Amino acid sequence: MTKLFGSILVLALLLPACGGKQHTLAGDDAPAWVNQGSGAFKDAGKRVFYGLGLVSNVKNKALRVSSADNRARAEIGKQLETYSASLMKDYMAATSSGAATSEEQHIEQAIKTVSTTTLNGVMIVDHWYDPTDDTQYSLAKLDMDAFKGALDAASELDAKAKEAIKQNAEKAFDSLGAEEAKRGK
Repeated sequence: MTKLFGSILVLALLLPACGGKQHTLAGDDAPAWVNQGSGAFKDAGKRVFYGLGLVSNVKNKALRVSSADNRARAEIGKQLETYSASLMKDYMAATSSGAATSEEQHIEQAIKTVSTTTLNGVMIVDHWYDPTDDTQYSLAKLDMDAFKGALDAASELDAKAKEAIKQNAEKAFDSLGAEEAKRGK
């Protein structure tokens, strides 16, 4: 109970420090969300956080999709400054010497996922595969209303703590949106 409260309190206090980046990842044939990237947005009048995950050059479709999904969830976690531990190893390296270049990538994933913080309400809402560069994209979504609903269901927290967390989440969304507007996102 104390650990959950502490995690939620840290999350709520750190939310206002969120920021987003502008991405151009794929060509004109890609869905708009691929190049829109991660961040706080208005979607049909609702306030949402989106996380974009991607993985390249993985032939195993199940591993490719689940890796992109996990990375999309992690992007939302980064926006929320949430620590999430999982049993996934992801290695990339590039080495060059003159004109010669060598690149390698290694991904390992165990089905068992261990998390110290639960991102309630995060859903994978879309996938897209780009065959031109063998990249899988996943889009995760966290609706602010769903986040608040999950918070309301947390019986370990008193009403005052729940209200403080909700207010800080709203401030974080507003701060992130303002920062992205400054950057032309």
